[in-house]
Amino acid sequence: NAVIKQNVLAVLADGEKRTITDLIKTVPGCADLTNQRMSAIVRQMVDAGQVVRSEDKRKAFFAIA
Repeated sequence: NAVIKQNVLAVLADGEKRTITDLIKTVPGCADLTNQRMSAIVRQMVDAGQVVRSEDKRKAFFAIA
């Protein structure tokens, strides 16, 4: 999971907000992960303060903290 978290931070470093589905498509090595698994990894990053979560029209977006 540590490698996946580093890759997620690298993708989010551009400052854009992304959904879990967007992250699965753009993060290297995550194409085979399910939405639930990716969501659990990103949730750990939110709890650690590395990523911030926001909602727009009931859809969750994630950006670098």
